[in-house]
Amino acid sequence: MITATELRFGYEGRTVLDGVDLALEPGRTTAILGPNGAGKSTLLKLLSGELKPSGGEIRWGKTPMRSVAPRSLAVRRAVMPQVSSLSFPFTAWEVVMLGRTPHVQRRERTCDEDAVWEALERANATHLAERRYTTLSGGERQRIDFARAVAQIASPDEETRAAGRVLMLDEPTSSLDLSNQHDLLRRASAMASEGVAVLVILHDLNLASAYADQLVLLAGGQVTATGAPWAVLTPEIVRETFGLSVVVTTNPCGDCPLVVPDMRVAPPSERRGASLPMLSPLPSTIES
Repeated sequence: MITATELRFGYEGRTVLDGVDLALEPGRTTAILGPNGAGKSTLLKLLSGELKPSGGEIRWGKTPMRSVAPRSLAVRRAVMPQVSSLSFPFTAWEVVMLGRTPHVQRRERTCDEDAVWEALERANATHLAERRYTTLSGGERQRIDFARAVAQIASPDEETRAAGRVLMLDEPTSSLDLSNQHDLLRRASAMASEGVAVLVILHDLNLASAYADQLVLLAGGQVTATGAPWAVLTPEIVRETFGLSVVVTTNPCGDCPLVVPDMRVAPPSERRGASLPMLSPLPSTIES
């Protein structure tokens, strides 16, 4: 659906991405992983059309992204940003309705209202509908932001659905507790099962392993590995990409790799002779 070939981009003379190839396919969840500063969010902004590449090409199907009309792109591609800057006292329901802006013709229709309620249900957030967005916790805001993105690409138009839809999520679990992290990614995977191409940026290798069909590792602005979780999350690749020794085993709850840091091996900072404070040992007994 979306393909990037030899993608390059930089800020103020600094290269951020250099020669990135990537394909997003309908019905599949692709997770982008990598250390801080690897270019993950920049890549998402390029793929979404927010930024223009300095080199290479991005295509939607056979059409260059630059030739796709903005409204046509807006009704088929939605982005959940890493941080929301919305400060107006809208209700959560009104924020999700903002996702329907590309679809609204003069005024909101019944189908737009239905799409908002369905998106809130998909985000497990109907109980937040009447709350002011500015009063929500970080995790609650993320669920509403997820619902807004889902509402944006909801369409009863079979032609639009057939043309393909893309859901892009930039660190959607960063403010969520453990239960809600898994819940949101299950819901994103459900969108993929309906034919949506899902792109998600994550830091947790095990969450990516459990919910993504394809992993893309970025380091130094280049793809260091791409493929299924078992092919990408090997001890050698993880060590080379993140500078951390790990043990990779089978997740006992599913056929996917489980990555565990090897506590027996000192991290790079300690191996370079850095001095770190030592924690005091816990007492053997605790008095009440």
